[in-house]
Order: sequence, then structure tokens, then C-alpha cells
Amino acid sequence: MLYSAILAGGSGTRLWPLSRAGEPKFLHSLTGTERSLLQATADRIRQLSAADRIYVVTGTAHEAAIRGQLPEVPAGNILVEPSPRDSCAAVSLACAVLARRDPDAIMAVFSADHLIGDEQRFEAAIRQAAATARDGYLTTVGIRPQHAEVRFGYLKVSEALPGGARTVTQFKEKPTREAAASYLESGQYLWNAGIFAFGVRTFLAELARQLPHLSAGIARIADAWDGPGRDQVLAEMWPGLEKISVDYGVLEGAAATGKVATVPADMPWSDVGDFDSLGESLPTDESGNLVIAPMAEVVARDVSGTVVVSTTDRVVAVIGMDNVVVVDTADATLVCARSRAQEVKQVVEELHGRGQHARL
Repeated sequence: MLYSAILAGGSGTRLWPLSRAGEPKFLHSLTGTERSLLQATADRIRQLSAADRIYVVTGTAHEAAIRGQLPEVPAGNILVEPSPRDSCAAVSLACAVLARRDPDAIMAVFSADHLIGDEQRFEAAIRQAAATARDGYLTTVGIRPQHAEVRFGYLKVSEALPGGARTVTQFKEKPTREAAASYLESGQYLWNAGIFAFGVRTFLAELARQLPHLSAGIARIADAWDGPGRDQVLAEMWPGLEKISVDYGVLEGAAATGKVATVPADMPWSDVGDFDSLGESLPTDESGNLVIAPMAEVVARDVSGTVVVSTTDRVVAVIGMDNVVVVDTADATLVCARSRAQEVKQVVEELHGRGQHARL
């Protein structure tokens, strides 16, 4: 009886120039196979939700590509946002539309752009999260930290619940290196994987308590969703919805009242936030190099720990460099140190300021 919602939004600016506004990272094959991140996500949840129980929330620019990549998902389950309003609006829309169709539904929420290993552990974690959600909790999946990581948010856990779940007392934003080390040493924190499960009515009740304006707008949209007035109501209500993440908007406040739980999971997980994390997440050669270049000829001499990505048929040659990123596309090339891969977002911002929108 589990439903699944895949959030397929954003432009993945830290993976520029591979990821663009019109073709974001979740549409690319970055899984070590020919399947895109989006398709890999759908493949991963097939043992949890039949195709007619999978929903996708996306923007107008990506609707056609998603329908092409996921033809098995019913057209009525692809929920198209007129404009980005962050994850709280996206999750709320999926919950509200589903609540009209199946008020007792339990829904798991996944990002379209994550890499996850060990599918058996993944399925076990989601099934336990769904069971905990049936007990009335807004449930997350937390990844047991392997090292002091500053790129992820954290969950502070407390009381043990049946089935191995734990209550969540606090959500912590990306910490400093010192704070991350203290989190790891304490044993009280998990990485926030951005994977959730909850009863749709439970979530909508918390939304109404904490964000009544957003709740009212989403309710009006959901009431019109399967009728002829959808476009008119969307145009009227969507632009005025609060732009806020689901963590800030609902989960943090719910945790303060004891309504959030997490299922600790031991499995390889990455949000593919930048090219450095991509290099950490996929198999490399004996020198620690990752090469994703289906059409290019790549020559690497005296190179280690390097990520090379190409979408062209050109020759890409790298000589005598360690721990760098080289990305070659038809109209842009990126070269940077892996340690500074997160700064790619600033390049995108600068190009935007220069009016170079066609390259974004």
C-alpha cells in the first residue's frame, strides 16, 4: 500500500556545465550505467511501489523529458509545478493530490538525484520508515555517518522506538568541520538523507498547523487538480505560496513536539552534490580516477584522484594532475581542484550576472 513521490526539481548548479537548467543532473546517466539518476530512482523503488503508485513532482521545463524517461508512470501521476517554490510546496502538492485519491495513503518521498548502494538495506529502511509512519510519525531515513562531513545536514536522535527507529529532537544544518567531528564522536547524529515517509493526512495536518497560508493554497489547488479548473487555480494560487524547504517549513517544528522519527540506515548514499562527491560515489580505476565519457577519447597520463566527464566526441587529455575535475561539454569547459568543487555554483552565479543565460 506504499506510494512513492519523486522530487525532480532544481538545476544542480554545482554540477555545471554538465547539469543545466534545461537538462538538470537527474536526467543524466551518472549511475555507472546507461540509466539516468531519475530512472535509477524509479528502478530502486519498484519493489516498494507499483508504477501506478509512483508520483513525480517536477517543473514545466522537465515534464516532457520525464515522461520520456518514465513511460510506465501514469500521466496523471506527474505533477507539474508552474514555477519552483522549494521542497515544501512540492511535497505538500503530492500529499494533497494523493489525499484526495486515497486519504489513508502512506507516502515515501525521494529525491530524483541520489545515488544509493545496497538495495536490500534501502528497501528494509523504507519499509521500516513506512511502518513508523503508520504509527503517526513524520519519518525520515538517517544515514549513519562514516566520517565528519560538512556537506550534509544532520539529525539529532533520542528515544528508541519499535523496529529500530529513533525520535528526532533537532535538525542541524551543514556544520563546521569541528562541529561535524563532535557530532560523529557523540554517536547521537545521523546524516539527513532527505528521504521521508508519512501518512498524507498526518503531514497535511502539520502543514496546516505550521504554515496555514501554504496549507490553504495547496488545498485549493488539490481540490481543482483532477478537474477542468486546475490551470486557473494554479495560476491564481501557486505564485503566492511560501518558498521554503520541507525541513524548515514542517519537519523542524514537528520534531520540537515529538512527532518526527528516523530510521538509521547503513548503506552507501550520496546526494551527488558536486563533482567531488560524484568521484567518491562511483567506482574508480586503480589510480582513483573516475571517467564518464561515453563518446570522448580520454587520455590520462600520470593522473590520480581525478574526475573526467565529457558529453562530446572530442579528445580529452589530462597530464600530470592529481585531484582535479575536468568537464568538457559542447559550449563550456570546467577545470578545478576537487577540493573546490562546491565553488562551481559561484561560477554559475557570475555567468548569470553577466547575462550568459544560454550557457546555464
